Amino acid sequence: MIPSELAEGELEILGLLPASSNYTFLARLDGDDSTLAVYKPRRGETPLWDFPSGTLCQREVAAYLVDSAAGWRHVPPTVLRDGPLGPGAVQRFVEHDPAFNAFNLAPDHETELKQIALFDLVVNNADRKAGHVLRDAGGRLWGVDHGLCFHTEPKLRTVLWDYVGNPIPDDGLTAVDRLCGALWGDAGDQLTKLLFPEEIDCLRHRAETILREKVFPPPGPGRPYPWPPI
Repeated sequence: MIPSELAEGELEILGLLPASSNYTFLARLDGDDSTLAVYKPRRGETPLWDFPSGTLCQREVAAYLVDSAAGWRHVPPTVLRDGPLGPGAVQRFVEHDPAFNAFNLAPDHETELKQIALFDLVVNNADRKAGHVLRDAGGRLWGVDHGLCFHTEPKLRTVLWDYVGNPIPDDGLTAVDRLCGALWGDAGDQLTKLLFPEEIDCLRHRAETILREKVFPPPGPGRPYPWPPI
């Protein structure tokens, strides 16, 4: 569910977030210090050789739609909208302790990390750093930074390789099956505004392969880890 202020509230930039390869801003919505968002304008995206220019913000929104359709709810609400620096992705900011990441969260959060690993497999996430997994004050895990997803070629680069060869849990298969149905319905219709047709076809194929094989696969071709890892 997208909060109305995220989609329509006045966006005020507070400053740049550190250690970002693209221009990523912390913003306040409707002048409320308790309602913060992460704003990634299209014009601030660094050109890449393997992803079409100006599409990373759309992929952020597509990742939220896929996560929601599957029912995982690990991606914060994200919309594509206009802002002070033009159109871009606007995502609800997650208050978190930066001392925690996927590496030191693993012992106590295996169920959620398996869900995030499965999500990454579905969306073909090329950049799952450990620091892209956040824990909020209530102990819930969130996954952020999904601009490098949905490529048609195998691109999975992640720190979450601990589950290779393990059976995918039944609730994970149920979620992927739910997603498969949604991709031929409303979710698929919404994704046509954000991704290329061939990318949606590959997304469906990856989901169907997961349902058929039912295990976490080993790394594919190319470099399997992101850099830096955190």
